[in-house]
Amino acid sequence: MREESFEFLQTYLNNAAPTGFESSGQKLWLDYIKPYIDEYFVDTYGTVVGVINPEAEYKVVIEAHADEIAWFVNYITPEGFIYVRRNGGSDAVIAPSKRVNIHTKKGMVKAVFGYPAIHVRKPDQDKAPTVETIFLDCGAANKQEVEEMGIHVGCVVTFDDEFWVMNDKFYVGRALDNRIGGFMIAEVARMLKENGTKLPFGLYIVNAVQEEIGLRGAEMIAHRIKPNVAVITDVTHDTQSQGYEKKTNGDLHCGKGPVLTYGPAVQNNLLDMLIAVAQKNEIPFQRAAATRATGTDTDAFAYSSEGVASALISLPLKYMHTTVETVHKDDVDSIIKLYYQFLTQLQSGHDFRYLK
Repeated sequence: MREESFEFLQTYLNNAAPTGFESSGQKLWLDYIKPYIDEYFVDTYGTVVGVINPEAEYKVVIEAHADEIAWFVNYITPEGFIYVRRNGGSDAVIAPSKRVNIHTKKGMVKAVFGYPAIHVRKPDQDKAPTVETIFLDCGAANKQEVEEMGIHVGCVVTFDDEFWVMNDKFYVGRALDNRIGGFMIAEVARMLKENGTKLPFGLYIVNAVQEEIGLRGAEMIAHRIKPNVAVITDVTHDTQSQGYEKKTNGDLHCGKGPVLTYGPAVQNNLLDMLIAVAQKNEIPFQRAAATRATGTDTDAFAYSSEGVASALISLPLKYMHTTVETVHKDDVDSIIKLYYQFLTQLQSGHDFRYLK
């Protein structure tokens, strides 16, 4: 990876951009991608779209989502402790003893998720932490002191963990789901520009907001762009670590390539094209099957307007929705390459319909 690309990846992942509050991360992403696009636009809720060949009638989307799970301040006790509620699929089990940042109009306030010590808990009554039992301690003696720090109900809270590289093979950190996707599609735009690749269609590089609470950003932007084709990237579970049942979760590995998904929302002719591109270019890939929905922005694009030919390229990831989400470097490189090779062979006006 280029040094400049790695620096952007690190900065982008370390920046907090929780669902509904993605603007700081979106600015970083837009500043990085601007040299590689012709124009851009931003919608009301913060989805950013970089466009190459904006005048073209045939429109192709490559997309990731920009938001990360977080918490909201929900209740402040008279003693100055803070109870929270989820913003997205946040996991209460991992919260105790974690450091956090509380985002306020006065600036960042540091705090910790406290929890009763093991010495005072009764083993026969010990239960997993829940949203109702975890709480924040910001060092305040009472509610008034908390409020004087700028903290109020509705302030968003993010974990304080940062990006690092493990064993020179894995990227580790919070919010790889799915800002690593935003990084990958930005790198595709860079490669197209630096290689002087001329596309015969309009390419819309979409970094969508609010995926973690129901694909909302993708839903909005799909109706605005009205693309002909959409290829989405998100993360999926590596099922090799402890606690996964392969009979239900599939047999997927970090380091063995992108995961291509079968399912009702995935347009089979488009999926077959992606597989053919991977095979021709010797890009390793894995297969997965979805049930009724993929649970990703693929669904929002596929069922928008009159229907959009859509497919999903997933990055295998360990420990999803924790602060140590882990992906393999080789898989990141392979997804970037797969996107690039797919785009350079796609013809404008390609008709993906099953019957013509």
